[in-house]
Amino acid sequence: MDVNKVQILVQEGEGLTVEFKEHFTPRIDEDIVAFANTKGGVILLGVRDDRTVSGEKLTNDMKARINSVARNCNPPVQVKIKQLQNIIAIDVPQGDEKPYNCSSGYFRRLDGTTQKMTNHELRIMFQEHETTSYEEKINKDITWNDISKEKIQNFLKEADVSIRKIVPRDILTSLSIAQDGKITNAGILFFAKNPRKFILQSQMTLIAFKGRDRVHIYDRQDVQDDLLTQFKTSVLFLMKHLNRRSEIKGVNRKDIYEIPFEALREAVANAIIHRDYSMRGTSLMVEVYDDRVEIVNPGVFPGVKRSDFGKISVRRNERIADLFFRMDKAERAGTGIKRMKEAMAGAELPAPVIRQTGFYTIIFKRPGEKAEIKEQKKVGEKVGEKGGESKEKSKEKSKEKSKEKILRLMIENPAITIQEIAEILGMSLAGVEKSIRTLKQQGCLRRIGPDKGGHWEIIDTYST
Repeated sequence: MDVNKVQILVQEGEGLTVEFKEHFTPRIDEDIVAFANTKGGVILLGVRDDRTVSGEKLTNDMKARINSVARNCNPPVQVKIKQLQNIIAIDVPQGDEKPYNCSSGYFRRLDGTTQKMTNHELRIMFQEHETTSYEEKINKDITWNDISKEKIQNFLKEADVSIRKIVPRDILTSLSIAQDGKITNAGILFFAKNPRKFILQSQMTLIAFKGRDRVHIYDRQDVQDDLLTQFKTSVLFLMKHLNRRSEIKGVNRKDIYEIPFEALREAVANAIIHRDYSMRGTSLMVEVYDDRVEIVNPGVFPGVKRSDFGKISVRRNERIADLFFRMDKAERAGTGIKRMKEAMAGAELPAPVIRQTGFYTIIFKRPGEKAEIKEQKKVGEKVGEKGGESKEKSKEKSKEKSKEKILRLMIENPAITIQEIAEILGMSLAGVEKSIRTLKQQGCLRRIGPDKGGHWEIIDTYST
């Protein structure tokens, strides 16, 4: 840690690995254990939250008090303390004996904040023992000549950071995506001139289908560039393919999309942040259908149940999340799904459907689907008034459609469970089981292997 690096950290602002404190207080023990429990970091004393320097002087007494606070953590944390001009830098390493706690409890670092953990979050966070995630691994093939200054400038502009001289090594090191002069996979995903040269699966596929099935494609884009470019291109693609109307208030015109765009932006950002970039041969998918939008993310959240979504935040890619937070492209941890649901409710649309199998999928219903269902209901009621026989026919058609939907889900994911099918289609377990029995009797479906670990096999005699 030197004066130049501290100046860059102050200009960049607080983040995953940086905390500002105007003055020393014993409560920095919460930040110390938070950094030790996460990715390590630095506490800068003498810096306000708005990035202005108030100054703090390191005395022998203060140094002893800081060391005492760190030693009283459990397990003790070894920190390095330096006076750099009028700022005190407390360097906290990532711990080897997680979890760490202080007198106030267990804490972790999320975005630019220190947050207290619950027992449930502790169990989830520390059940996996891999010390180095994929985004943090050093990539031996890339050199500094492969890093784009233009992409760094674009990032700094989005993050509202003004740095006159762009030195890639200094910027990436200050963002903790380069170590000892070597570049991590996160650094490649954001700033490489050609990310796919080093990480082949670094791509996003945008597809618009005609109809409700994955059959007729009428628009497709494969985005094989950095993560900020992927985010911006996907937003433009969705704008292009969703309906919108305009409202004029005073002298201003506002475009209102059929699905609240704040929900879609949040969903795309979350998918990029949480994607498992180690999965070869995969692509993050954004798919637009006549009745819905699906965002399909390779990988699942380790240890997190479906009921936990929106309540706790366990991140696979802390560095990538930090960079998106700095650019104001994602909300603070744990609020994304809640905000999506609130935005959909405000537009009088159903909450997004979340599906977690081998992939993590979030589905937004387009309002045209809701209107069509209402119209079908009205027509069914009118026909029912004319003849009692039509109700029976309507029931039969409904059963057939349910069976078709079940088969389509099994085609998409042969390992899908009956519980997951029921949740996705909004059916009862008994209803799904009955449909599956019928399909087996008709010779359209068979189960290969046991209930756990087996899969479904579709027989071609049934047309979907």
